[in-house]
Amino acid sequence: MTAPAATAPPVPDLANLQIELRHYHRLASPERGLQEWHIRILDGENEAGSLRAARCQYYDAGNLAERMADHGGLCARAASSLLTRDGDLTPELEDAVEQPGNFLVLDQLDIQAPFDDQTIVTAVIAEVIDRLTDNYYAVVLPCPQPNADVGTRLLAQAAAALAAEPFDDDLQLIDTCLAKPERAAAHARDRLASRIQHPHWHLDDEEQGPDDDQDVLTPRTAAVLRLAAEELSALAWQEVTALGDEPLPRGAGGVFGQLPPITLRRDGQWRRQMARTFDDLATGLRDEGCAGVEPRCTAEEMALHLMIGQARSITANRPNAVAQLVAGLSQSGADYDWDGCLSDLFEDHDVLMLFDAQLDGMEDPDSTVHQAMGMVNLAADEWFEPFRPDHARDPDRGFRL
Repeated sequence: MTAPAATAPPVPDLANLQIELRHYHRLASPERGLQEWHIRILDGENEAGSLRAARCQYYDAGNLAERMADHGGLCARAASSLLTRDGDLTPELEDAVEQPGNFLVLDQLDIQAPFDDQTIVTAVIAEVIDRLTDNYYAVVLPCPQPNADVGTRLLAQAAAALAAEPFDDDLQLIDTCLAKPERAAAHARDRLASRIQHPHWHLDDEEQGPDDDQDVLTPRTAAVLRLAAEELSALAWQEVTALGDEPLPRGAGGVFGQLPPITLRRDGQWRRQMARTFDDLATGLRDEGCAGVEPRCTAEEMALHLMIGQARSITANRPNAVAQLVAGLSQSGADYDWDGCLSDLFEDHDVLMLFDAQLDGMEDPDSTVHQAMGMVNLAADEWFEPFRPDHARDPDRGFRL
């Protein structure tokens, strides 16, 4: 007798997945310094899981260590590791976190199949952190433990995916003051968006990224990146017509308002050249793939940064449009890896230093920073000079307008 074929696990429908945060504040006995939050993970109207969060604020509590210990669970373990018996911050905590004082402790994850999936849980944790913290929190999550329950294991793996650093044998900390966890959270949201678009495609359980030999600019990634270039080009050309030679104030919106401050007083001809960079990169993506999107000048580096930001927004906020755009294109484990694009499509990110007010003047070739770091073509008048003359764009290619 032939054994029956194994039944494939159900594929969760993630389109209706949401979280609900509940906090009850007692008026008669307010929880000074420690708020307990209950998070429900919902599949539409049905509960698919739950999570407990304790938001602990050192400067608003009489003795936060006692309150956290009384809370129990991971919060009690955190109290003994992060705070002294007298309620002070431990030296180890002050060394580990930029701005110690506030904690968000996450534990007691209970989630039902088929939603007990690492991509889903990591995205849920990223969203909870975004809702319940600001830039001055240490998020506390468990370390991997032998024989741990499923919920603890998923929390520990989510912590690693969100750039947590091990603190001791029991705790991992995410410092919300740093940029790395913010980038990791954006990546987690991108992965979930990709799963929503491709419900029958699964990454392995250990959240492996694309193979090292795999091109980051997959057909689907290239299609979305080209759409981003075309949308930014259309907006830029509209602004060229509307602005003329008028300078922009700091904080202006639009495409040109997103550029470094040294460009805000450029004239209409400079803006025409900048708008054309989006057309050049879109054409390169269409005709040459990865080779066509390689920045050939500083303006194209800046344009590509804006394109990746726009593409990230498209995949996060417009899944239906993306599904229509990529229909028929092959799928890949590297699809929509925008952090990978930032790593692989640039030789450096020097142009982003122009946003740092503390480095004003660094675009001047005579400045100490410029000379020390070997920078080239950062002054606004040099943005369109090719890095390599033998790899320059056709100077007779003209303009859209």
